[in-house]
Amino acid sequence: MGEEKQLRDGHAGKNKYAVACSIIGSIISILMGYDTGVMSGAMLFIKEDLKTNDTQVQVLAGILNVCALVGSLTAGRVSDWIGRRLTISLAACIFFAGSALMGLAPNFGMLLAGRCVAGVGVGYALMIAPVYAAEISSAQIRGSVTSLPEICISFGILVGYVANYLLAKLPLVYGWRAMLGLGALPSAVLAVSVLAMPESPRWLVMQGRVEQALAVLRQVCDTAAEADTRLAEIKVAARLDGDATGDAMAATSAQGGVGKGVWREMFLHPTPPVRRILVAAFGVHFFQHLTGIEAVVLYSPRIFRAAGIATRSEILVATVGVGVTKTVFILTAILLVDRVGRRPLYLSSLAGIVASLACLGVGLTVVERSAPHHSPAWAVVLSILTVFTFIASFSVGVGPITWAYSSEVYPLRLRAQGASVGVAINRVMNAGVSMTYVSLYKAVTIGGAFFLFAGLAAVAAAFFYFLCPETQGRPLEEIEEVFSSGWRARLRSPAAAVELPVSNIAGGGKRRP
Repeated sequence: MGEEKQLRDGHAGKNKYAVACSIIGSIISILMGYDTGVMSGAMLFIKEDLKTNDTQVQVLAGILNVCALVGSLTAGRVSDWIGRRLTISLAACIFFAGSALMGLAPNFGMLLAGRCVAGVGVGYALMIAPVYAAEISSAQIRGSVTSLPEICISFGILVGYVANYLLAKLPLVYGWRAMLGLGALPSAVLAVSVLAMPESPRWLVMQGRVEQALAVLRQVCDTAAEADTRLAEIKVAARLDGDATGDAMAATSAQGGVGKGVWREMFLHPTPPVRRILVAAFGVHFFQHLTGIEAVVLYSPRIFRAAGIATRSEILVATVGVGVTKTVFILTAILLVDRVGRRPLYLSSLAGIVASLACLGVGLTVVERSAPHHSPAWAVVLSILTVFTFIASFSVGVGPITWAYSSEVYPLRLRAQGASVGVAINRVMNAGVSMTYVSLYKAVTIGGAFFLFAGLAAVAAAFFYFLCPETQGRPLEEIEEVFSSGWRARLRSPAAAVELPVSNIAGGGKRRP
C-alpha cells in the first residue's frame, strides 16, 4: 500500500525514458509548425515573385489543411495496421517530399502541389503524435506529454518566423524557396531516428504481442509491479482475456482484425459514454480554430500592417515576437496542466481569448476608420498588445489542452480512429478560417472579424463547461467511466479525480475500498 500511495503522489510514473520517447515522437509537430510559421512570411515574397492574387494566397494558405484531411482520415487505420512508431516515420517521409517540392517549385502550380503533399504529412503528424505520447506515458504526466506536440508546433512556428527574418535578405527568387525547402532536412533525420523508439505498449497488446508490451512497460514504469498492473488494465481495456497467453491473444487479434468494427461502434451503435466522449473530443477540435488562432498566426503580418507597422522588416520582427510569446506560454501550460487540471486552464484561456479579441476588434476598427497615418496612438498600441495577449491566452490553455484532452478520452479500441476523425474536424475548421479570413475581413472589416471570433470563443467556453468533464490523474483505462454519468461529472474536482481508486485487475478485478 505504501508503494501504491507513492505512485499516486507522483513519485512514480515520471520515467525519463517515457518522456524522452514522447519528445522524439512529437518532433514531427515541429515540422508542421515550421511550415505554418514560415508560410506567413513567405507569402509576402511569393506574392511579389509569382504575382499571385488574394484568392491564390488564401488557397495556398488553406490547402495544407484540406489535404491534411486525407492524412488524418487514413492515419488511424494505418497506425492500427503498422503501429504508432512507423506511422510517425511515414509522416516524416511524406513531409520530406512536400518540403522538397515546395523548395524546388518553379511556379505556383508546383508550389501548390508540394503544399498538398506536405498537408497529408501534417494530417498524419497531428493524429499520431499525441496518441503515441498518451499511450506510452503514465496518468501522472500524461497531460504534460500529450501537450508536447503543441509546444513543438509553437516552437516550429517560431523557427519559421526566425527563418523568414533571416532568409528575407536573400534574392527574391531564392528567399522564399529556401524558407519552404529547409523543412526537408529535419524530416529525413526524424524518419530514421524514430525507429529507435519503442512501440506503444497498448498497440502491442491490441496485436496480441503481450510479452513485447510488458518489456516496453518495464522500460517506462518505475517498478515491475506497476508495469504488471498497467498491462493487466490494458488487456481488460482491449477486451482481451486477462489470463490468455500471448499466442492465444495474437490469434484473437488476427481473427478479429485490429480496428475493425470501430466505425460501427462510434457512429452507428455508440454506448451513452462513447457518445459523450465523441461529442467532447470532436467538439474541442471544432472550436479550437473558431477562436481565430489561424487568422492571427498565418496573417499576423497583415494584422500588424493594418495596426500601423509599415516596413517589412518591422512586421517580421513583430511576427517573431508572436512566435516567442506562443512558445513561452505553452511551456507554462505544460508545467500547469497536470497540477491544476484541464478544465481550469481551458476555461481561463477562453476568458482571456474573448477579452483579447474584443479589444483587438476595437483597436483595429479605430485604426481602420482613422485617416491614413493619423491613427490614435492608443488604438495602435492596443491592437499590437492584444495580438500578444490573445496568443498568450490561447497558448496557455486552448492550444495544448485540445490535443491533450482529445487524445486521452477515447477508449483504447477507438483511440486511433477516433483521433483521426478529430484531427479531420480540426483541419476542416483550420482550412475554413485560413482560406476565408481575407474575404471575411474585407466583408465585415478586420475589426468585425475579430468581434465574430470573440463571440464564437464565448460559445466554446459554454460547450466545454457543460460537456467536458475533468480527466486529470485518471489512467487511460478508467476515463470511459468519467463519461458514464453525463455532464454532471464535470462537478468532480481535480483533486477528487486524482484520489479515485484504480482498478486492482491483477488482484481479481475488484476495486479497493
